[in-house]
Amino acid sequence: MGRASIEELGENPPWLQAAQLNESLSGPAELRPRRALPRSLSETVDEKEVSAAAQTPEQTDLCYRTVRVETDLVDWQKPLLWQVGYLGEKYDEWVHQPVDRPIRLFHSDFLEFLSKTAWYVVFMVWTPVVLYLSWVSYTSLAQGNTRLFASFTTEYSIPVHKYYFPFIFLLGMILWSLLEYLIHRFVFHMKPPASNYYLITLHFLLHGQHHKSPFDSSRLVFPPVPASLVIGFFYGVLRLLLPEVLGLSIFVGALCGYVIYDMMHYSLHYGSPKKGTYLYGLKAYHVKHHFEHQKSGFGISTRFWDYPFQTLIPEETFKKED
Repeated sequence: MGRASIEELGENPPWLQAAQLNESLSGPAELRPRRALPRSLSETVDEKEVSAAAQTPEQTDLCYRTVRVETDLVDWQKPLLWQVGYLGEKYDEWVHQPVDRPIRLFHSDFLEFLSKTAWYVVFMVWTPVVLYLSWVSYTSLAQGNTRLFASFTTEYSIPVHKYYFPFIFLLGMILWSLLEYLIHRFVFHMKPPASNYYLITLHFLLHGQHHKSPFDSSRLVFPPVPASLVIGFFYGVLRLLLPEVLGLSIFVGALCGYVIYDMMHYSLHYGSPKKGTYLYGLKAYHVKHHFEHQKSGFGISTRFWDYPFQTLIPEETFKKED
């Protein structure tokens, strides 16, 4: 496969776009032998490798493959969610072999419907909530009744003025970026015990499905129904820890950060950002996460938290060879 310009990314299938961008960033890498697979696992995929790049020995050696439906470890004609738990020790390797086909999770058409979401639904559902709660937070702060540490001492409590709202909102967005990193790394990328059917199933439901089929466009953003449960939980935590209006102000900033994250995540998979832009760099970074460095590069809307947590994808993997 030759080098690919960013203009080509809008003309090819998404899986090929990722492979081309991956190669254009790494230089024309030689196809290196992939690690030996268990016989039962190696028989389930085609030998054709769409993309490969030079990696250090400790990094997972990943190839983009085409599934042989008739010999795969799961039955692709049936919902996958209740099958993956039986893969046991083979699950981790299987789920990290990306395929270019949609996934069905549930037998129930209703549950299947709830598990899929178009990108614009997230924007349409949560943007009005962000705008309304921002107005509520600002007008509540304008009443002048909010004081920090008032539950401990009235003499040294700190008044929170309405003019502080933009900064509190920004603090919420920063808090979300940290949560985004922590959830992605420690929840979505946990390695479930091979003997635990239910944890494997849960992992596949939460994030494994996305790494198995990274370009299933209906599964790139969080469905509003399950998302509302998680969002409600975090609001409850902030409500317990902080004065009501202050907690709400931080919460709405975090909610805005989540909406931006989900929109950016979809864009990183299906957008064609201009070379040299921030989004181009993030797209390249996220492609590396999916196809080469699945144990690093956990930042999606920003790479910031990968620095202090030492999970940054090595910069040299992005340098072009002349």
